[in-house]
Amino acid sequence: MSHLSSQAFPVVLAAPSGTGKTTIAHALVNGPGHFVFSVSATTRPPRGGEQSGRAYDFIDEPSFRRMIQAGEFAEWATVHGNLYGTPRRNLEEAAERGEHVVLDIDVQGARQIREAVPGAILIFVFPPSARALADRLMGRATEATPEVLRRLRASHDELARVSEFDFVVVNDDLERAVGEVRTIVEVERFRPSRALDLPGDVRRIREEIDVVLHRESIGS
Repeated sequence: MSHLSSQAFPVVLAAPSGTGKTTIAHALVNGPGHFVFSVSATTRPPRGGEQSGRAYDFIDEPSFRRMIQAGEFAEWATVHGNLYGTPRRNLEEAAERGEHVVLDIDVQGARQIREAVPGAILIFVFPPSARALADRLMGRATEATPEVLRRLRASHDELARVSEFDFVVVNDDLERAVGEVRTIVEVERFRPSRALDLPGDVRRIREEIDVVLHRESIGS
């Protein structure tokens, strides 16, 4: 046995808009390891080519609010005028399969996950600079639109919450950032609190030691 069996746990990636957390999330899910993407529910309308059940479950607002009242969300928030939420069943089903569910959510949602799922790890994806953040938001535009300015103001506030997270990863190089997230998850697996049956494993090894000691005492 090279290591103890450990529990799967949610991996929360949160960051200001334009920092690249969604790209990191997809790289984790599409690469090696037991990662699965959390499909969020949202009231925003689908964009070109989007299909319900893939990146998002698109539902109407009354249905979303009924799910809130029923306690079906591990977290939910209003973002840019639309409702977004993570159904609890996503986390429960992933844990049963032994998979780390990856949550690509905002800073507000990360705080709710902390309260609802204490075993989750929260990773803040940090921009390398304000200029890089603005460039990513602007894309090919030559000047900032009101929407870009609004997102930058939101980023200013979100960055003040970084100390609430377990880890910080700077996304100045995608491959390196993804590798750092994988390393964080790998290290977290070895915490005693995440072992599936540490008391049982300890008891088994101690019993085996007792057998050896007993055999040696007879032989002497």
